[in-house]
Amino acid sequence: MARRELGLEAAITKLDKYQLLILDDIAYVTKDQAETSVLFELIAARYERRSLLITANQPSANGERIFPDQAMTLAAIDRLVHHATILEMKSRVTPESRAQRKRGPGDWNGNTAQAS
Repeated sequence: MARRELGLEAAITKLDKYQLLILDDIAYVTKDQAETSVLFELIAARYERRSLLITANQPSANGERIFPDQAMTLAAIDRLVHHATILEMKSRVTPESRAQRKRGPGDWNGNTAQAS
């Protein structure tokens, strides 16, 4: 246990050299208790000292998806929003719409409409 904790401390210390740490799409995968504890330790270590930028495809109200323990959810949210600027963007971006944008106008087979 102590060896694992020392590894976590060393990893957090290594990440501490960055003024901004980006956690992208944090709600993508459900985490187990050990993983959420590590994430909470990272948030707590950076609280009021360094910046975190967190993105998620899920609404922020779904905090229990990230932290299954309610007390940990509340503590993490408290630390995250205390000095935060929260940007909530409402868009309907799906993998299909991204693919369509890359392909340009036309159907899924790449055929464009013919002018008559």
